[in-house]
Amino acid sequence: MAVFAVWGFGVSLAVVHVAAAPITFNTALPVAEGEGIVRIQTRYLRSTGDPTSAQRKLEVEALSLVGVYGVTDKLALFAILPILDKQLALTTSNGRKRRQVSGLGDVTLLGRYTLFRRDRPGRTFRLAPFLGVEAPTGEDDRRDGLGGLPPPLQLGSGSWDLAFGSVATWQTLGWQLDTSIAYRVNDQANAFELGDEARLDISYQHRLLPRRLKAGLPRFLYGVLESNLVWAGRNRAGGLADPDSGGFIAYLAPGIQLVSKRLIVEAGVQIPIVRALHGAALEPDGTAILSMRVNW
Repeated sequence: MAVFAVWGFGVSLAVVHVAAAPITFNTALPVAEGEGIVRIQTRYLRSTGDPTSAQRKLEVEALSLVGVYGVTDKLALFAILPILDKQLALTTSNGRKRRQVSGLGDVTLLGRYTLFRRDRPGRTFRLAPFLGVEAPTGEDDRRDGLGGLPPPLQLGSGSWDLAFGSVATWQTLGWQLDTSIAYRVNDQANAFELGDEARLDISYQHRLLPRRLKAGLPRFLYGVLESNLVWAGRNRAGGLADPDSGGFIAYLAPGIQLVSKRLIVEAGVQIPIVRALHGAALEPDGTAILSMRVNW
């Protein structure tokens, strides 16, 4: 079964007025005290790189609804609600079969605190650690005509999982650079445990239009280029490691953003450029991303 299929949906959350932001992960820019952000993001992921005779094809569509609130000028709280649709087609001894599940996934609650900031005319730097928990709100016991769905195909993991890390942001009037390092500890449920995950993300956003700043707050067009390095440990079932799970993937993600005073519309594509997975793990083809963020 594929790895890296669900974690990360809807986690690039926070922006300030007229500021670019990463598409595939979080930023360290602040959310003003008493200010809120609503984000709607859709992702489509397809995985067809199957080294086995089953010719597996996995498709995941995810709609992430995200709410952000600035408790203080340093502390921001996040709630991420994913709605998932997963389809797995594979060849069996009885012909081609399709397994599908859809519904609410596991909800993530996260806090981010600005630990360090330095402001200068026309530029700023922010460093912000974060800590979150993923609650087992998604069903983890779905069945179909072939029996119980395998754990990676379920809507939820059935376990309480911990995520932590830190993000840093350098912002100027013409460009922005973001980096993030994160780790997720997955717990066991139903005698199954997803492998832990670690990731390193980098994003560069460059203002394309207007080329020269004028008075007022016009719309801005940014070009975005991101890199995501993701490692996952092997899954464990009944205390035994699955040799066909886990590994390393490096993504390159170009994108574009239209930024106004209270609204950001963005699109991007995550392209795997290195796929070093264990055994017969299903390899991803890529992910298409479209999202909108509104400040209020």
